[in-house]
This record gives sequence, C-alpha cells and structure tokens, in this order.
Amino acid sequence: MKNIVAGLVGLVFGIGLIVSGMTDPSKVLAFLDLAGHWDPSLGLVMGGAIGVGFVAFRFASRRERSLLGDAMRLPTSTQIDRRLVLGGLAFGAGWGLAGYCPGPVLASLAAGGVKPLILFVAMLAGMGIFTVAERLGSR
Repeated sequence: MKNIVAGLVGLVFGIGLIVSGMTDPSKVLAFLDLAGHWDPSLGLVMGGAIGVGFVAFRFASRRERSLLGDAMRLPTSTQIDRRLVLGGLAFGAGWGLAGYCPGPVLASLAAGGVKPLILFVAMLAGMGIFTVAERLGSR
C-alpha cells in the first residue's frame, strides 16, 4: 500500500512540475534572469508550494504517526552551517546553469532528450562523489 501511495504522490508531483512549466529549462532560466527578460510566473508556483508545504508541515508536526501509520521523522535541526550554505550554493548554481533541479530532471526523463539524461547521470555522479567524500572525511 505504501508503495502505491508513494507512486501516486510521485505521479501527481511530476504532473504538477510539467503543468507548472518547471520541466522547461528555458522557462526556469527566464525566471532566474532578473536583469533580462524576466518571467515571474514560476514565483507563483513557488509561492503556492511554500504555502502548501507550510500547512502540511504544521499538520504533520502535531502528529506522532503518518497517515499510513509510520512514525513521523521530521527534521529537527534549525542550524545554518557551512555544509548547508555550500550545498545551497551548489544547488542554486546547478539550477541556474542547467535550468533543471532534481525533481524536474526526473520528470523530464519521461519525455526523453539528451539534456535531462546527462543531468541525471551527473546528479548520480555528484551523489556518489558526496558519499565517498563523507566516508573519507569521517575517518
């Protein structure tokens, strides 16, 4: 049952990314181009996502178990450290250069094309490099 629900939630999320234009790198890059031909429409998408997320996290924080019965494991850290800042900068730079972030890349894989595939492989490589670096750093 959990896998079915996870699949349905992922499908709805992917459809939302496609409908909102988040899988179109030119639209994303136009949103980030504040000094050029700025397209503010994705700001509405992000504002809506923040609003829904805010309500969902408020609701979830009052529960001990998820709607499917699992224990709630919400983040508890509020610390802004070097790793968080550097990770945010790397994420933002990648998003700005490519016009994709991880969710839209996965949704775009279904449509085909070389760019989403290259970015997906690069994303996997980055996760692998991070894992190796973490293991080496913890020794």
